[in-house]
Amino acid sequence: MTDSPIYRSAWRSIDQDMVDAFAALTNDRQFIHIDPVAAEKTPLGGTIAHGFLTLSLLSEMSAEALPPFEHTQYDVVMSMNYGFDRLRFLAPVRTGSRIRGAFTSKGWRERDHGAVVFTYEAIVEIEGFNRPALAADWLFLLQLAPKGCKSVE
Repeated sequence: MTDSPIYRSAWRSIDQDMVDAFAALTNDRQFIHIDPVAAEKTPLGGTIAHGFLTLSLLSEMSAEALPPFEHTQYDVVMSMNYGFDRLRFLAPVRTGSRIRGAFTSKGWRERDHGAVVFTYEAIVEIEGFNRPALAADWLFLLQLAPKGCKSVE
């Protein structure tokens, strides 16, 4: 097997407004996310993004970085997030940091009724740090149909 290419998104900033909006949306108002004064007194040295905020940005980053699925005989009718086989939050993302997604194909397997499950290793890199924010094996379910057919039979 040859080495798969790594597809990377652009860097994006994680600012306090984004973290505050995520806190309000999810009702996760732990002080390490929303109180800069209190968070500065912790070993973190300031506020950090929620792990689930970082995780949620994978959708945008993958849409930007990953090439479209191409096949000589099939078109993609729909693509869905199929979940994770492995997910670890490895380092905090400090507010004011920049992150990007790095995606490497780990292969695919066929399923019933013209479906294919792709697995990507997804890494969220933090600019200037050796340790990533998170690492996951992310699954995508693609429903396929013969070229030119717009619906699943």
